[in-house]
Amino acid sequence: MGQSAALYCRVSTADQTCARQERDLRVFAKKAGYKIVGVYKETASGAKNDRIERKKILDLVQARKIDVVLVTELTRWGRSMIDLFQTLQDLQAANVSLVAQTGLQFDMRTAQGKLIASLMSALSEFEHDLLRERVRSGIAAAQKRGVVFGRRLGQRVKADRHALSVMQLVEAGQSYREVGHRLGISKNTVLAIVKRNRTAHMRAA
Repeated sequence: MGQSAALYCRVSTADQTCARQERDLRVFAKKAGYKIVGVYKETASGAKNDRIERKKILDLVQARKIDVVLVTELTRWGRSMIDLFQTLQDLQAANVSLVAQTGLQFDMRTAQGKLIASLMSALSEFEHDLLRERVRSGIAAAQKRGVVFGRRLGQRVKADRHALSVMQLVEAGQSYREVGHRLGISKNTVLAIVKRNRTAHMRAA
C-alpha cells in the first residue's frame, strides 16, 4: 500500500475555486501511488494568518497520520519563506514530506531534501534581515516625526518597546507567533499590542 497523503488546495479570493487544484492533485496522487486520506481546501490570501485547513493538516502531521502533503505549488502552502521553512521543520520532525506538483519535493530524509532545507534556511535568514532593516527604518522615520518610544504612564514597558516593530511585522503578513518568536515576546503580548493599537486608531478616526 502506498503512502498516506493529504491534499491541500488554496485560492486567494472568494471568486476563485479549488476545483482545478484538487483535480490535478488527485491525478498526481494516483500516478505516484499515494493513498489520499483527505482533501483540505480554503480561501485565504497569501499573507493571511488563520489558515484553518492547513492547521488541520499540521495536526495530522503531529499525530503521525500522514506521510506526505501534496500541493500544486509551494506558494499554495507557505505564506512567506520564513513560514515555509518553519512548517517544513514541523514536517521534518514527523518524517512527513511536502511534495509540489511542480516537481519540488522536500523529503528531509534525502540528500536533496537536506540541501534544499539548508538553502531555505539561508534565504529565511536573508528575509529576516530585510524585515529587521525595514523595522529600523520605520523607527527612524517615526522618531523624525516626533514619535516618542519611551515609557508613558499607564502603559506596559515591554509593549511600549516593541509596539512599532510588532505592528510593522503584522502588517507585513507575519503571524502573531512568528512576530513573538522574532522579538522575544509572547504571542499574547503581540495580540495585546495589536488590539491596543487598532482600538486607538479607531478612536482617533
